[in-house]
Amino acid sequence: MGSAGLGARRRVVRQGDVDLAVFEQGDSSSPTVVLVHGYPDTHAMWDGVAEALAENYHVVRYDTRGAGESTAPSGLRAYRLAELGEDLFAVADAVSPAEPVHVVAHDWGSIQAWEAITDSRSQTRFASFTTISGPCLDHVGHWMRRRAATPTPRHLRQALGQLLHSWYVYFFHIPVLPPLLWRTVLGPRWGALLRAVEGVPRLPGHPAPTIGADAANGVNLYRANMFPRLTNPRVRKTNVPVQVVLPARDHYVTAGLADDLERWVGRGGLWRRTVHAGHWAPASHPRAIAAMVEEFVEHTSGAPMTRGLQRGRSGSPDVGFANRLVVVTGAARGIGRATAEAFAARGAEVVIADVDGDAAKAAAADIGAGAYAYQVDVADEAAVREFAEDVAAEHGVPDVVVNNAGIAVAGPFLGTSEADWQRVIDVNLLGVVHGCREFGAQMAERGEGGHIVNLSSAAAYAVSRALPAYSATKAAVLALSEALRAEFAAHGIGVTAVCPGIVATDITGTARFTGVDEVEQQRLRRKATRAYARRGYGPERVAAEIVRAVERDTAVVPVTPEAKVGRVLSRLSPGLMRKFARIDVVR
Repeated sequence: MGSAGLGARRRVVRQGDVDLAVFEQGDSSSPTVVLVHGYPDTHAMWDGVAEALAENYHVVRYDTRGAGESTAPSGLRAYRLAELGEDLFAVADAVSPAEPVHVVAHDWGSIQAWEAITDSRSQTRFASFTTISGPCLDHVGHWMRRRAATPTPRHLRQALGQLLHSWYVYFFHIPVLPPLLWRTVLGPRWGALLRAVEGVPRLPGHPAPTIGADAANGVNLYRANMFPRLTNPRVRKTNVPVQVVLPARDHYVTAGLADDLERWVGRGGLWRRTVHAGHWAPASHPRAIAAMVEEFVEHTSGAPMTRGLQRGRSGSPDVGFANRLVVVTGAARGIGRATAEAFAARGAEVVIADVDGDAAKAAAADIGAGAYAYQVDVADEAAVREFAEDVAAEHGVPDVVVNNAGIAVAGPFLGTSEADWQRVIDVNLLGVVHGCREFGAQMAERGEGGHIVNLSSAAAYAVSRALPAYSATKAAVLALSEALRAEFAAHGIGVTAVCPGIVATDITGTARFTGVDEVEQQRLRRKATRAYARRGYGPERVAAEIVRAVERDTAVVPVTPEAKVGRVLSRLSPGLMRKFARIDVVR
């Protein structure tokens, strides 16, 4: 049975003189999705993707000729693309004789699937095609010719880059040595190499015990097809809907190879999407790949396009933040509201989250269509988790999250109670932690990247004796953001810490001044509000910096002039900043 699972049904499909081992999961009356593996894999490479898709689809995998439990033909001719394309037709006919199938293929599985997808019979046999890290060799041949004919700097970079990434192709044409190395040296160590270089976890059945022989047989794929097709490419077009998934860290197939596909994909339509993974994305990021496949299958079956598909549609305008979802906390007023308005003005849909539900609804109504109000206390971990789940269920995983919600606490350390400390930590620090954890996990699992903005403060590095609790939490947010930026980079998620400075918002009207009675509390609030208003720096200017930071993936953004000066002085003259810290800015 291989690794296809206890629920898998095994059959053999005969194509020519080759027996293809086929594995089926899920309800056979559901739409059929055929998964085609690449080199040097077997059907087991798809285990995680198949498990996720089998809940809703009839999932079919097969070991390609010469791999796993399928038989190996003899001679180079048996490995030519014409034969490989017929294998896919034979499997599709056997597992779904009455309905077209959806094809998902990786690496050499994609190369051979393109052969079938561009065949004149494809329109009635295939409902959609998702290709990962495997171009049509004929398309590549034309791609190289075009770059040679118009040697612009960009074309030259693309051509040279792909030639360098394809070093292994030349190696596989050396006589005797490559198959010998696979059987004796590389095969037994392939799992460890995948884990070390590509981050692919060691899974039961993958790599297969037959890896040495499989890889040695598969060398014939390169020898039988690469140079004949690249040097004498045919015109190969299709009207099957095509989704191209581009792994951002692919060491073998560059994204530039997908540049000219509009020439070859007709009325079915073309979509390009990026997954932040290496070449073996189906094995390292199975849930992300399965989600992309499901969205595409559902759309080609009649469902509306998801936000991700709208972004990836060939020919769709990619202006500003169109087809993006932005979540902003503390968005009913001040910097949060201005930020939501700025993203909405650039085409984004925005989630207005605030502890004041009525104010959030009013802000969303003012922004208009595409603005959605939610009530949430960011200090409540369970509430933030529920909020994140609701947003994902109703609108999808956000592309940008702005953790803006915060409170101000001012007053001497000895006058700040434990309750004051707990509240400012819960909101200013843990509120950011909760937002980063819940939405960051969603973004990482989706695999398409994203951006998180955390509102810190100039008080994080330009401290004052009057703001010990506030400065401590904002400094922690700054440090947290730097740490998350390093960790989340592997997922394609940018992280920015924004340090606004003195900005005229109503945070001064709700600030907590410790160690004073209520009369003095109100006087200090009025005084602070007047001072911030005289400063004349509005929240819309901070919002513009936040949008720019997301566009440029900036790590730390001091906003106001004093915030920028303080950032520089904190590095160049920390002793001077300590002297400034003795000033009681509240009094």
